Amino acid sequence: MTAPAQGSDVILDRMMALHPKIIDLTLDRVWRLLKALDNPQDRLPPVIHIAGTNGKGSTQAMIRAGIEGAGLTAHAYTSPHLARFHERIRLAGELISEPDLTAVLDECYAANGDASITYFEITTCAAILAMSRVPADYTLLEVGLGGRLDATNVIVRPALTLITPVSMDHEQYLGDTLAKIAGEKAGILKRGVPCVVGPQADDAMDVIETRATALGATLLADGQHWHANEERGRLVFQDETGLRDLPLPNLPGAHQIENAGAALMALRHLGLGDAALEAAVTRAHWPARMQRLRTGPLVEAAPEAEIWLDGGHNAAAGEALARHLVNLPPRPMHLVCGMLNTKDIGGYLRPLAGVAQSLTALSIPGEANTLPADETAAAADKAGLPATTAPSATEAVRAIAATDPTARILICGSLYLAGHILRENG
Repeated sequence: MTAPAQGSDVILDRMMALHPKIIDLTLDRVWRLLKALDNPQDRLPPVIHIAGTNGKGSTQAMIRAGIEGAGLTAHAYTSPHLARFHERIRLAGELISEPDLTAVLDECYAANGDASITYFEITTCAAILAMSRVPADYTLLEVGLGGRLDATNVIVRPALTLITPVSMDHEQYLGDTLAKIAGEKAGILKRGVPCVVGPQADDAMDVIETRATALGATLLADGQHWHANEERGRLVFQDETGLRDLPLPNLPGAHQIENAGAALMALRHLGLGDAALEAAVTRAHWPARMQRLRTGPLVEAAPEAEIWLDGGHNAAAGEALARHLVNLPPRPMHLVCGMLNTKDIGGYLRPLAGVAQSLTALSIPGEANTLPADETAAAADKAGLPATTAPSATEAVRAIAATDPTARILICGSLYLAGHILRENG
């Protein structure tokens, strides 16, 4: 059931009309508004700035869990949200309240006046303003898109930067080669500020290393300065100061090993101890990343089935998902998929075709940029995955359960679809 509109919803709707484009990468408008707000970015607690293609949110969640496990507090900013905008902003660990969100959005809207600014830019300024007014030990800033020209890239000297694995995505904005995309991600590097680097392809790593050398930024890179591996059902992390034997990450998927490694390296660099490392891998929570749905109308529509939700949406995410699914206990596997028309649907679906028996395609409700369900189904057929369409996720789940009651059903392909599912499934 959709929640009733609140004061913040009205202001957010107004903000959508302040610029003709949803994405228009530049920092000029952000600097102008921050100056009008008396530069709140200069009053944030020490900042950890996170860029990358995949794993930013999970890595941030693990770092936050680790900081809190050490008895400290952290602000966190992430995007996009799934069910409610409030999810984007955590103040000292707690989701921003409706009154505080409404007030800070209103303040930014008034300070901006009639000037052109994108929705992401003005809401990022609002997040920074809110975080500047609440005491905390750290601030975790997740890049929205790219890095160099992203609205979050306004911190002159963060405590640490971090780049998760870089892969092909958003080529229309970031470039059509891995090197070009890595160059945009490396735009968050700052002179003299260390950067934790997750596993990278050679083309991406070369660009990151060149940029770091030019800025005198020390890299703490996977495979060079730290290693994270699964051994005998445990996570073994090693850096230049020693080895730690830890539980496997509570976030499911083999790819979470590398995300955990980056988070652990960040926490070690910050000087946090074993309690932080243990909490990072055991207490992190990140919705719509192989999230099991256990209640709600979808579960009631297929009571004997396993129903999962994942928001991954590019080729690298499809590969990671396939690696995870093949290692689950055997069950018939069916996908319910909706994607945006800006994504590489073939690259996403090809690895999944080897682990799923069918795909039911959806158009994402209320999303102007959805790929129509019949086009998603056609792409699935081309990838070797038998496909059909359904008007809704509930009808898709019912149809699968009618022929395969104990199926494993994965709803996937987009964070926007995942958000719709979380809102409607209650």
